[in-house]
Amino acid sequence: MTFKLRNLFLLLIACTSIVTSQKTGIPIKHTTKTIRVKGGEIIDCVDIYKQPAFNHPALKNHTIQMKSHMYSASEQTKTLPNSVSSSKVPSQTWHKYGRCPNGTIPIRRPSKNYSTNTMRRRNEITNANHSFSVAITEGFSYSGSKANIKVFKPFVESNDDYSSSQVMIRNGPLRSFETIEAGWAVNPRAYNDDKTHLFAYWTVDGMQNTGCFDLNCPGFFQISDDVFLGVDITDYYGSDITIQISLDPYKHNWWLTFNDVEIGYWPGEILSRLKSQGTLVQWGGEVCSPKVGTHPGHTSTAMGSGQTVDFFGGAGTISKMLIEENSHELKHPEYFFTSSDEWDCYDQYLRKYDVPEPVFYYGGPGSRNNPRCP
Repeated sequence: MTFKLRNLFLLLIACTSIVTSQKTGIPIKHTTKTIRVKGGEIIDCVDIYKQPAFNHPALKNHTIQMKSHMYSASEQTKTLPNSVSSSKVPSQTWHKYGRCPNGTIPIRRPSKNYSTNTMRRRNEITNANHSFSVAITEGFSYSGSKANIKVFKPFVESNDDYSSSQVMIRNGPLRSFETIEAGWAVNPRAYNDDKTHLFAYWTVDGMQNTGCFDLNCPGFFQISDDVFLGVDITDYYGSDITIQISLDPYKHNWWLTFNDVEIGYWPGEILSRLKSQGTLVQWGGEVCSPKVGTHPGHTSTAMGSGQTVDFFGGAGTISKMLIEENSHELKHPEYFFTSSDEWDCYDQYLRKYDVPEPVFYYGGPGSRNNPRCP
Protein backbone atom coordinates (compact mmCIF):
# COMPACT_ATOMS: atom_id res chain seq x y z
CA MET A 1 0.00 0.00 0.00
CA THR A 2 1.49 3.29 -1.04
CA PHE A 3 1.75 6.32 1.21
CA LYS A 4 -0.99 8.14 -0.72
CA LEU A 5 -3.43 5.24 -0.53
CA ARG A 6 -2.73 4.75 3.13
CA ASN A 7 -3.44 8.39 3.85
CA LEU A 8 -6.56 8.24 1.72
CA PHE A 9 -8.19 5.39 3.58
CA LEU A 10 -6.69 5.08 7.04
CA LEU A 11 -8.00 7.07 9.94
CA LEU A 12 -5.12 9.33 10.86
CA ILE A 13 -5.90 9.80 14.49
CA ALA A 14 -4.08 11.65 17.22
CA CYS A 15 -4.30 11.09 20.95
CA THR A 16 -5.18 13.82 23.34
CA SER A 17 -4.52 13.60 27.04
CA ILE A 18 -6.47 16.45 28.53
CA VAL A 19 -7.24 15.97 32.22
CA THR A 20 -9.47 18.62 33.68
CA SER A 21 -11.98 17.25 36.16
CA GLN A 22 -13.42 14.69 38.56
CA LYS A 23 -10.95 14.19 41.37
CA THR A 24 -13.26 11.87 43.27
CA GLY A 25 -15.41 10.13 40.66
CA ILE A 26 -18.82 11.80 40.86
CA PRO A 27 -21.82 9.47 40.48
CA ILE A 28 -23.59 9.64 37.14
CA LYS A 29 -26.89 11.54 37.23
CA HIS A 30 -30.05 9.52 37.88
CA THR A 31 -28.14 6.70 39.59
CA THR A 32 -30.43 4.40 41.59
CA LYS A 33 -27.81 1.94 42.81
CA THR A 34 -24.02 1.80 42.99
CA ILE A 35 -21.95 -1.38 42.67
CA ARG A 36 -18.36 -1.37 43.89
CA VAL A 37 -16.11 -3.95 42.25
CA LYS A 38 -12.81 -5.29 43.54
CA GLY A 39 -9.97 -3.17 42.22
CA GLY A 40 -11.78 0.13 42.65
CA GLU A 41 -14.13 0.03 39.67
CA ILE A 42 -17.53 1.61 40.35
CA ILE A 43 -20.68 0.86 38.37
CA ASP A 44 -23.71 3.13 38.57
CA CYS A 45 -27.16 1.75 37.77
CA VAL A 46 -28.94 4.49 35.83
CA ASP A 47 -32.58 4.78 34.76
CA ILE A 48 -32.60 3.63 31.13
CA TYR A 49 -34.85 6.54 30.18
CA LYS A 50 -32.49 9.08 31.77
CA GLN A 51 -29.20 7.80 30.38
CA PRO A 52 -26.55 10.23 29.05
CA ALA A 53 -27.57 9.90 25.37
CA PHE A 54 -30.67 12.00 26.05
CA ASN A 55 -28.39 14.98 26.69
CA HIS A 56 -27.62 15.20 22.96
CA PRO A 57 -29.67 18.04 21.40
CA ALA A 58 -30.87 15.79 18.58
CA LEU A 59 -32.00 13.06 20.97
CA LYS A 60 -34.15 14.93 23.49
CA ASN A 61 -37.34 13.34 22.15
CA HIS A 62 -35.85 10.05 21.00
CA THR A 63 -37.91 6.91 21.60
CA ILE A 64 -35.65 4.13 22.79
CA GLN A 65 -35.56 1.05 20.58
CA MET A 66 -35.41 -1.89 22.97
CA LYS A 67 -34.63 -4.55 20.35
CA SER A 68 -33.24 -4.50 16.84
CA HIS A 69 -35.02 -5.75 13.75
CA MET A 70 -32.08 -8.02 12.95
CA TYR A 71 -32.09 -11.63 11.96
CA SER A 72 -30.69 -14.16 14.39
CA ALA A 73 -27.06 -15.20 14.07
CA SER A 74 -28.09 -18.57 12.61
CA GLU A 75 -30.29 -16.92 9.98
CA GLN A 76 -27.57 -14.46 9.01
CA THR A 77 -24.95 -17.15 8.50
CA LYS A 78 -27.04 -19.95 7.04
CA THR A 79 -25.44 -19.52 3.60
CA LEU A 80 -21.87 -19.58 4.95
CA PRO A 81 -19.73 -22.70 5.15
CA ASN A 82 -18.59 -23.61 8.66
CA SER A 83 -21.19 -21.33 10.22
CA VAL A 84 -19.88 -18.31 12.07
CA SER A 85 -21.05 -18.89 15.59
CA SER A 86 -20.46 -16.60 18.53
CA SER A 87 -19.52 -17.79 21.99
CA LYS A 88 -22.16 -16.89 24.51
CA VAL A 89 -21.36 -14.33 27.16
CA PRO A 90 -20.29 -15.97 30.41
CA SER A 91 -21.13 -14.29 33.66
CA GLN A 92 -19.34 -10.96 33.88
CA THR A 93 -16.89 -10.53 36.76
CA TRP A 94 -18.81 -7.56 38.12
CA HIS A 95 -21.94 -9.71 38.50
CA LYS A 96 -20.38 -11.22 41.63
CA TYR A 97 -20.76 -7.84 43.33
CA GLY A 98 -24.36 -7.12 42.35
CA ARG A 99 -26.76 -6.55 39.47
CA CYS A 100 -28.70 -3.52 38.36
CA PRO A 101 -32.44 -3.34 39.09
CA ASN A 102 -35.01 -3.74 36.32
CA GLY A 103 -35.39 -0.58 34.28
CA THR A 104 -31.79 0.51 34.82
CA ILE A 105 -28.55 0.02 32.89
CA PRO A 106 -25.01 -0.37 34.26
CA ILE A 107 -22.65 2.49 33.41
CA ARG A 108 -19.01 2.45 34.39
CA ARG A 109 -18.25 5.51 36.49
CA PRO A 110 -15.49 7.59 34.88
CA SER A 111 -12.12 7.50 36.58
CA LYS A 112 -10.79 10.44 38.55
CA ASN A 113 -8.80 11.41 35.44
CA TYR A 114 -11.92 11.60 33.30
CA SER A 115 -13.07 14.66 31.43
CA THR A 116 -15.26 15.05 28.37
CA ASN A 117 -12.09 15.53 26.36
CA THR A 118 -10.08 12.74 27.93
CA MET A 119 -8.77 10.52 25.15
CA ARG A 120 -11.02 12.19 22.61
CA ARG A 121 -9.52 11.64 19.20
CA ARG A 122 -9.06 14.37 16.67
CA ASN A 123 -8.40 14.25 12.94
CA GLU A 124 -4.98 15.65 12.12
CA ILE A 125 -3.68 14.60 8.73
CA THR A 126 -0.05 15.41 9.50
CA ASN A 127 0.03 14.10 13.06
CA ALA A 128 2.08 10.94 13.57
CA ASN A 129 0.78 9.94 16.98
CA HIS A 130 -0.82 6.70 15.79
CA SER A 131 0.18 3.45 14.16
CA PHE A 132 -2.22 1.08 12.41
CA SER A 133 -1.98 -2.47 11.09
CA VAL A 134 -5.27 -3.14 9.33
CA ALA A 135 -7.25 -5.04 6.73
CA ILE A 136 -9.71 -2.96 4.72
CA THR A 137 -12.51 -3.51 2.24
CA GLU A 138 -14.17 -0.60 0.45
CA GLY A 139 -16.02 0.47 -2.66
CA PHE A 140 -19.45 -1.00 -1.90
CA SER A 141 -22.43 -0.07 0.24
CA TYR A 142 -22.08 -1.69 3.65
CA SER A 143 -24.82 -2.18 6.23
CA GLY A 144 -22.80 -4.15 8.72
CA SER A 145 -19.67 -6.03 9.71
CA LYS A 146 -18.75 -8.83 12.06
CA ALA A 147 -15.52 -10.42 13.27
CA ASN A 148 -13.98 -12.62 15.93
CA ILE A 149 -11.17 -10.77 17.73
CA LYS A 150 -8.74 -12.58 19.99
CA VAL A 151 -8.36 -10.75 23.30
CA PHE A 152 -4.95 -9.82 24.70
CA LYS A 153 -3.56 -7.41 27.29
CA PRO A 154 -0.74 -5.62 25.48
CA PHE A 155 1.87 -3.67 27.38
CA VAL A 156 1.11 0.08 27.40
CA GLU A 157 4.05 2.30 28.25
CA SER A 158 2.30 5.31 29.79
CA ASN A 159 -1.04 6.96 30.48
CA ASP A 160 -0.58 8.95 27.27
CA ASP A 161 -0.76 5.74 25.21
CA TYR A 162 -3.40 3.19 24.35
CA SER A 163 -3.57 -0.01 22.32
CA SER A 164 -6.74 -1.34 20.72
CA SER A 165 -8.19 -3.85 18.30
CA GLN A 166 -11.46 -3.11 16.58
CA VAL A 167 -14.06 -3.34 13.83
CA MET A 168 -14.82 -0.02 12.15
CA ILE A 169 -17.38 1.21 9.59
CA ARG A 170 -16.89 4.58 7.90
CA ASN A 171 -18.41 6.92 5.34
CA GLY A 172 -17.24 10.29 4.08
CA PRO A 173 -14.01 12.08 3.12
CA LEU A 174 -10.97 11.92 5.36
CA ARG A 175 -11.37 15.41 6.83
CA SER A 176 -15.06 15.08 7.72
CA PHE A 177 -15.84 11.37 7.84
CA GLU A 178 -18.35 9.62 10.06
CA THR A 179 -17.23 6.46 11.83
CA ILE A 180 -18.51 3.95 14.36
CA GLU A 181 -16.26 1.28 15.80
CA ALA A 182 -15.95 -1.22 18.63
CA GLY A 183 -13.54 -3.77 20.04
CA TRP A 184 -11.16 -4.05 22.97
CA ALA A 185 -8.62 -1.58 24.33
CA VAL A 186 -5.99 -1.14 27.01
CA ASN A 187 -6.35 2.56 27.76
CA PRO A 188 -4.96 3.61 31.17
CA ARG A 189 -6.15 7.20 31.02
CA ALA A 190 -9.70 6.28 30.06
CA TYR A 191 -10.08 3.30 32.42
CA ASN A 192 -7.52 4.04 35.15
CA ASP A 193 -5.89 0.60 34.90
CA ASP A 194 -3.87 -1.63 32.57
CA LYS A 195 -6.69 -4.11 31.93
CA THR A 196 -8.47 -4.92 28.69
CA HIS A 197 -11.86 -3.26 28.25
CA LEU A 198 -14.69 -3.48 25.75
CA PHE A 199 -15.00 -0.11 24.01
CA ALA A 200 -16.97 1.76 21.38
CA TYR A 201 -16.27 5.03 19.59
CA TRP A 202 -18.05 7.39 17.19
CA THR A 203 -17.64 10.72 15.42
CA VAL A 204 -19.62 12.55 12.75
CA ASP A 205 -17.15 15.27 11.73
CA GLY A 206 -13.81 13.60 11.19
CA MET A 207 -13.00 13.73 14.92
CA GLN A 208 -12.86 17.50 14.97
CA ASN A 209 -15.52 18.38 17.54
CA THR A 210 -17.81 15.37 17.99
CA GLY A 211 -17.49 11.88 19.30
CA CYS A 212 -15.98 10.00 22.22
CA PHE A 213 -15.36 6.60 23.72
CA ASP A 214 -18.16 4.59 25.33
CA LEU A 215 -20.79 6.77 27.07
CA ASN A 216 -18.43 9.63 27.87
CA CYS A 217 -20.55 11.95 25.75
CA PRO A 218 -24.14 11.71 24.49
CA GLY A 219 -24.47 9.61 21.34
CA PHE A 220 -24.90 5.93 22.19
CA PHE A 221 -28.01 4.33 23.69
CA GLN A 222 -27.27 1.39 25.95
CA ILE A 223 -29.97 -1.26 26.21
CA SER A 224 -28.27 -4.22 27.87
CA ASP A 225 -28.29 -4.59 31.64
CA ASP A 226 -25.85 -7.50 31.35
CA VAL A 227 -22.89 -6.03 29.44
CA PHE A 228 -21.81 -2.40 29.27
CA LEU A 229 -19.28 -0.32 27.37
CA GLY A 230 -16.00 -0.12 29.25
CA VAL A 231 -16.52 -3.47 30.99
CA ASP A 232 -13.33 -5.31 31.96
CA ILE A 233 -12.92 -8.30 29.62
CA THR A 234 -9.40 -9.31 30.69
CA ASP A 235 -10.81 -12.72 31.67
CA TYR A 236 -11.28 -13.41 27.95
CA TYR A 237 -7.50 -13.33 27.47
CA GLY A 238 -6.48 -15.66 24.64
CA SER A 239 -10.09 -16.26 23.59
CA ASP A 240 -12.21 -14.74 20.86
CA ILE A 241 -14.89 -12.16 21.34
CA THR A 242 -17.39 -11.52 18.55
CA ILE A 243 -18.12 -7.93 17.60
CA GLN A 244 -20.92 -7.08 15.18
CA ILE A 245 -22.14 -3.67 14.01
CA SER A 246 -25.32 -3.73 11.91
CA LEU A 247 -27.72 -1.14 10.51
CA ASP A 248 -31.38 -1.55 11.38
CA PRO A 249 -33.09 -0.85 8.03
CA TYR A 250 -36.30 0.34 9.66
CA LYS A 251 -34.98 2.70 12.33
CA HIS A 252 -31.59 3.61 10.77
CA ASN A 253 -29.87 2.85 14.07
CA TRP A 254 -26.51 1.05 14.06
CA TRP A 255 -26.61 -1.78 16.59
CA LEU A 256 -23.57 -3.05 18.49
CA THR A 257 -23.58 -6.71 19.45
CA PHE A 258 -21.03 -8.40 21.71
CA ASN A 259 -21.08 -12.22 21.66
CA ASP A 260 -24.72 -12.23 20.52
CA VAL A 261 -25.77 -9.75 23.22
CA GLU A 262 -27.19 -6.49 21.86
CA ILE A 263 -25.50 -3.79 23.94
CA GLY A 264 -27.21 -0.82 22.29
CA TYR A 265 -27.01 1.44 19.28
CA TRP A 266 -25.83 4.65 17.69
CA PRO A 267 -29.08 6.43 16.75
CA GLY A 268 -29.74 7.57 13.21
CA GLU A 269 -30.59 11.09 14.37
CA ILE A 270 -26.93 11.93 15.02
CA LEU A 271 -25.73 10.54 11.68
CA SER A 272 -25.76 11.92 8.15
CA ARG A 273 -23.52 9.98 5.74
CA LEU A 274 -23.72 6.83 7.86
CA LYS A 275 -27.47 7.02 8.28
CA SER A 276 -28.05 4.62 5.40
CA GLN A 277 -24.70 3.01 4.58
CA GLY A 278 -20.98 2.73 5.15
CA THR A 279 -18.47 2.85 2.33
CA LEU A 280 -15.44 1.35 4.10
CA VAL A 281 -14.96 -1.44 6.63
CA GLN A 282 -11.73 -1.86 8.57
CA TRP A 283 -10.44 -4.54 10.97
CA GLY A 284 -7.18 -4.41 12.89
CA GLY A 285 -5.00 -2.93 15.58
CA GLU A 286 -4.00 0.57 16.61
CA VAL A 287 -1.43 2.09 18.93
CA CYS A 288 -1.76 5.73 19.88
CA SER A 289 1.19 7.47 21.56
CA PRO A 290 3.10 10.76 21.41
CA LYS A 291 6.16 8.57 20.80
CA VAL A 292 4.91 6.80 17.68
CA GLY A 293 7.15 7.58 14.73
CA THR A 294 9.96 9.03 16.85
CA HIS A 295 13.54 8.14 15.96
CA PRO A 296 15.03 7.19 18.35
CA GLY A 297 12.76 6.78 21.34
CA HIS A 298 9.78 5.00 19.78
CA THR A 299 7.10 3.89 22.23
CA SER A 300 7.29 0.40 23.68
CA THR A 301 3.50 0.17 23.73
CA ALA A 302 2.55 -3.13 22.09
CA MET A 303 -0.16 -3.93 19.56
CA GLY A 304 -2.27 -7.10 19.58
CA SER A 305 -0.52 -9.74 21.68
CA GLY A 306 2.77 -7.88 21.54
CA GLN A 307 4.22 -10.55 19.25
CA THR A 308 5.03 -10.18 15.59
CA VAL A 309 3.04 -12.17 13.04
CA ASP A 310 3.08 -15.96 13.09
CA PHE A 311 0.54 -18.60 12.12
CA PHE A 312 0.40 -20.47 15.41
CA GLY A 313 -1.88 -18.29 17.49
CA GLY A 314 0.72 -16.08 19.12
CA ALA A 315 0.05 -12.87 17.22
CA GLY A 316 -3.01 -10.67 17.31
CA THR A 317 -5.69 -12.47 15.32
CA ILE A 318 -8.96 -11.42 13.70
CA SER A 319 -11.02 -14.11 11.98
CA LYS A 320 -14.51 -14.56 10.55
CA MET A 321 -14.30 -11.11 8.94
CA LEU A 322 -17.73 -10.63 7.39
CA ILE A 323 -19.74 -7.84 5.84
CA GLU A 324 -23.35 -7.02 5.07
CA GLU A 325 -24.04 -5.24 1.78
CA ASN A 326 -27.41 -3.53 2.22
CA SER A 327 -28.91 -6.73 3.55
CA HIS A 328 -28.61 -8.79 6.70
CA GLU A 329 -26.90 -11.68 4.98
CA LEU A 330 -23.32 -11.95 6.18
CA LYS A 331 -20.72 -12.73 3.54
CA HIS A 332 -16.98 -12.70 3.04
CA PRO A 333 -15.60 -9.58 1.32
CA GLU A 334 -14.59 -10.13 -2.27
CA TYR A 335 -11.65 -7.77 -1.92
CA PHE A 336 -9.21 -6.83 0.85
CA PHE A 337 -6.16 -4.66 1.06
CA THR A 338 -3.85 -4.38 4.04
CA SER A 339 -1.53 -1.76 5.46
CA SER A 340 0.90 -1.14 8.31
CA ASP A 341 2.21 2.28 9.21
CA GLU A 342 5.35 0.90 10.85
CA TRP A 343 6.34 -2.55 9.65
CA ASP A 344 9.40 -2.72 11.90
CA CYS A 345 7.29 -2.08 14.99
CA TYR A 346 3.88 -3.58 14.16
CA ASP A 347 3.44 -5.88 11.17
CA GLN A 348 0.52 -7.74 9.61
CA TYR A 349 -0.38 -10.55 7.24
CA LEU A 350 -3.70 -11.53 5.66
CA ARG A 351 -3.82 -15.29 5.27
CA LYS A 352 -6.41 -16.25 2.67
CA TYR A 353 -5.10 -18.81 0.18
CA ASP A 354 -4.52 -21.93 2.28
CA VAL A 355 -7.36 -21.55 4.78
CA PRO A 356 -11.16 -21.92 4.41
CA GLU A 357 -11.71 -18.29 5.47
CA PRO A 358 -9.39 -15.27 5.59
CA VAL A 359 -7.54 -14.68 8.86
CA PHE A 360 -5.78 -11.41 9.68
CA TYR A 361 -2.65 -11.51 11.85
CA TYR A 362 -1.24 -8.27 13.20
CA GLY A 363 0.72 -6.61 15.98
CA GLY A 364 4.13 -6.31 17.54
CA PRO A 365 6.07 -5.12 20.59
CA GLY A 366 6.85 -1.59 19.47
CA SER A 367 10.41 -0.83 20.57
CA ARG A 368 10.35 -3.20 23.55
CA ASN A 369 13.15 -5.77 23.05
CA ASN A 370 12.86 -5.07 19.34
CA PRO A 371 16.01 -3.68 17.70
CA ARG A 372 14.18 -3.31 14.38
CA CYS A 373 11.88 -0.64 15.80
CA PRO A 374 13.87 2.59 16.26
